[in-house]
Amino acid sequence: MYLEAGRFLSENTMNGWEMSRTQNSQPIRHRRRLHVAISQTIVRWSFRVLMTLAYRIRVHGLENYPDQGRMLVCSNHQSFLDPVILGVICPKPINYLGRKTLFRFAPFGWFLSWNDTISIDRDASGIGGMKETMRRIKRGESVLMFPEGTRSPDGEFKSIMSGFCVMAKRTKATLMPIGFEGAYQSYSRNMILPRLGRIHAVMGEPIHFDEYGELSDEDLTKMLEARIRECFEAAREHWRKSCWGVESRRRPLEHDLK
Repeated sequence: MYLEAGRFLSENTMNGWEMSRTQNSQPIRHRRRLHVAISQTIVRWSFRVLMTLAYRIRVHGLENYPDQGRMLVCSNHQSFLDPVILGVICPKPINYLGRKTLFRFAPFGWFLSWNDTISIDRDASGIGGMKETMRRIKRGESVLMFPEGTRSPDGEFKSIMSGFCVMAKRTKATLMPIGFEGAYQSYSRNMILPRLGRIHAVMGEPIHFDEYGELSDEDLTKMLEARIRECFEAAREHWRKSCWGVESRRRPLEHDLK
């Protein structure tokens, strides 16, 4: 449903962009209207309860999640459920990236905008949406990205794309790696309807700008990929242990058949 940002973002798209600079290097805080903040909190907690009951979501490494600051939340991508999963497990509100076509249906478009989704025009340059993304990061907010570029066809974690590098370096954002397992078995790209299941997520050590600011895009991509893969493999181990002795109603993964 939401845009796979790793595929869309590229260095060519970013070239020529100039971010507005302020004399104060601290992020500009943005305060939501009180009624919006309250309603978003109610909806977020409602989804947390629903997802916990339906998928027994367990989060490991929550203490690694930064308390504040501009951030790119980067995760593996298994299913249609992923944006909801990340929105549920992250302690702080996050922004999403969504295709412009999703906003055409007025009620759904209103919900996406209300839920901090940034419209991206994939058929054009998408500069407006990317500028808005950088504005939100600069004012201290978090944005969700799936650097693999698309949903996994088999539940495995694939190599990530380097499109996030330019945005990360220009905004000096902290990179928050997250890996999870179980979403593919519950709602893969080939399923019409979701199924009940178990989901485990692992939050890794964040990567701060002072760790990657001098790295090349290739080295930064390798660093983030290694962090996400580590989280993903740990989440898979937790997931397997939680399913031990339980008869699975899902189609088994290819690697489980070996």
